[in-house]
Amino acid sequence: MRAATDRTTAIRRKNQALANPAAEPRFGRVRVLVVGDVMLDRYWFGEVGRISPEAPVPVVKIDRMQERPGGAANVARNAAALGARVDLLSVVGRDEAAGKLRKLLRKDRVSAQLYEDASIDTTVKLRVIARSQQLLRVDFETPPSHEVLASKLRDFERMLKRVHVVVLSDYGKGGLTHIAAMIRLARRAGIPVLVDPKGDDYARYRGATLVTPNRSEFREVAGRWKNEADLTRRAEALRQELKAEALLITRSEEGMTLYQRGKRLHVPAQAREVFDVSGAGDTVIATVAVMLGSGADFAQAVETANRAAGIVVGKFGTAVVHPAELFGGSAETGRK
Repeated sequence: MRAATDRTTAIRRKNQALANPAAEPRFGRVRVLVVGDVMLDRYWFGEVGRISPEAPVPVVKIDRMQERPGGAANVARNAAALGARVDLLSVVGRDEAAGKLRKLLRKDRVSAQLYEDASIDTTVKLRVIARSQQLLRVDFETPPSHEVLASKLRDFERMLKRVHVVVLSDYGKGGLTHIAAMIRLARRAGIPVLVDPKGDDYARYRGATLVTPNRSEFREVAGRWKNEADLTRRAEALRQELKAEALLITRSEEGMTLYQRGKRLHVPAQAREVFDVSGAGDTVIATVAVMLGSGADFAQAVETANRAAGIVVGKFGTAVVHPAELFGGSAETGRK
């Protein structure tokens, strides 16, 4: 027990040493490990000129396509865009989509260790867009095998030795079957663990440092609240049940609220035009992770993440935020 406490203290001191008293933190020295469900986001853009004679649906003539990393891969690229050094651990199929995902992540300066499982297809979300409106989304997905996930757990334990913070991005695709063990290993090593949850079984997140449900996800596990006092009561009850240091509820146009023992911090949403909210939660947890890794406290991390969310919802699709957008300059990356 004493050894674990000493390790935690040492890591906190190391993280604090990374902090820069200036307005822009030194993100380039921060190492983040992201684990979770990766996917490839595909966008097909076209024009609608007629209704199909086969069924009462629009016919879209596709004229261009885009592909971007999604899910946990989007969390990783958001952290890398801020200048952090990012490792990504996940499972993909042995297919064309996996190869494309690897290329995109290399371009985004993410060090990705993607296990191949020949029995599955890489998760792909295909969106058809016309006149800036999404007409259709088609999902391709299958859960990975237990054997591949067990191998990932062994590498997770090895990679803990070189990181400042861990992000577990749960999209409910099966890639985090061993999440409870991952949390225990990371916390035993004194590494902060941030979890972006999915579903209604939050017991597996017990022991995480921070859990970040959005408004609807929180309502699914805690029920509807009557007012802010009731929300605070339910949030604190969940935080205590999970034995988490903090709970962050992202509340869309209402901003986000951070709950710690005996403390509540509400940050109003940034007054910006909202273009696309997809991937905003990825940006939030990535920004919080990088900030905490640089030595910031929870309040500073959440306030910065709120600014990042306000920026990214003004962009199309799964997007990233850069230091210049957050701080009005370029945060020192520290890369050589």
